[in-house]
Amino acid sequence: MVERIVVIGADAAGMSAASQALRTAAGRGRELEIVAVDRGRWTSYSACGIPYWVAGDVDGPDALIARTAEEHRANGIDVRLGTVAESVDLAAGTVEVAGIDDDRRERLGFDQLVLAIGAVPVRPDLPGIEARGIFGVQTLDDGAAVIDYLGIRKPRTAVVVGAGYIGLEMAEALVRRGMHVTVVEQEPEPMTTLDPDLGKSVRMAMIGMGIDVRTETGVEAFEAGGDGHVRRLVTESGEVDADVVVLGIGVRPASELASAAGLPLGAGGGIRVDDRLRVRGTENVWAAGDCVETFDRVRGAYVHVPLGTHANKQGRVLGTNLGGGDATFPGIVGTAVSKICDLEIARTGLREVDADAAGLEYVAVTIESTTRSGYYPGAEPLTVKVLAERPGGRLLGAQIVGKEDAAKRIDVLAMALWNEMTVMDVAMTDLSYAPPFSPVWDPVQIAARKAADKLT
Repeated sequence: MVERIVVIGADAAGMSAASQALRTAAGRGRELEIVAVDRGRWTSYSACGIPYWVAGDVDGPDALIARTAEEHRANGIDVRLGTVAESVDLAAGTVEVAGIDDDRRERLGFDQLVLAIGAVPVRPDLPGIEARGIFGVQTLDDGAAVIDYLGIRKPRTAVVVGAGYIGLEMAEALVRRGMHVTVVEQEPEPMTTLDPDLGKSVRMAMIGMGIDVRTETGVEAFEAGGDGHVRRLVTESGEVDADVVVLGIGVRPASELASAAGLPLGAGGGIRVDDRLRVRGTENVWAAGDCVETFDRVRGAYVHVPLGTHANKQGRVLGTNLGGGDATFPGIVGTAVSKICDLEIARTGLREVDADAAGLEYVAVTIESTTRSGYYPGAEPLTVKVLAERPGGRLLGAQIVGKEDAAKRIDVLAMALWNEMTVMDVAMTDLSYAPPFSPVWDPVQIAARKAADKLT
């Protein structure tokens, strides 16, 4: 008997799940019919690449698409774009869908339902927020809208509200397009995924790049001109001219559809799933990607961390289970990297504020080093910060800020976190060395050694 699966969301998690389900089922002699619906115009794309499209580093949108709708259809998935899922009836096993640009309406029956509906940019409820030229950047459609606006309006001044990953990456993109860029952030320092001492380093680097950085500044309103396009922001410290505004204040799980269907949500608003990605309390509803909450192995708690790395892995796990296999998603440790111009930024695990909130006793150590041996041409400065639990020395988290070849060192510390290693373990790990690549003691090992010394 053919089993019908309806997938809501045709990006990383949804299409990874659909493709893996077909592969797994084929190996077990099962037959699946998969229908995937999405309100957008593209499938399986890299939203992380949008700032680099805006900056001109990559052509888009085609360069950012891993697999087109036509390719998915050729593989046996019925992909329906420009289609929004309006409601889910769990008792009847149906999804009501409608066309975005036409009068199409349909009730899709399902045996299994996959929710991969992603996240949406936070838009503050402020006067003037509906002015033209104010953009959130989450989907390829959002990126296309920004590109079109910049091409038509040719703005000279830009304001980025929020100094997280997307805010900094879009600030760089707009600087490189020749605009005067102001970044407005409520917190004392940018990049609140870092501790403030490393966040300060990011702020000073941004200022050195010619970006006007205004921290501890809240936005009160947006003002539009007579043509309805944004002209300025009103902040607590005065007005800021803006021909275009990018919102970089984070995203929230797109979980309204799940909530309306009576499915359980976590404290962060994401859908609650088990380690097989089945929605808790159900037998035939699954969810993955930016709409779910994920188990943090360091905190021992569920958190909402919307990243493409998680979405793709979760989609593969979910699809394996849908196809008749058995797979689990083991959780995350909170690893991420970013850059603004020539400054690389990386983090994994807990910040000091997280460790404090968890009631942990710890030591924190920050060291300065270089990306190569100091005498070797091209050596660049970097800062590494490490947190270790007291008294045993278990690594709790790490942060890195530096120039070229700094950020990917975080992966060593992420792997150590994953395996619950101590800082002394990290200090004595057999890492590679040659002057073109690192000092004889790699900076992550120097930081770990200093933390171990402080513990004793």
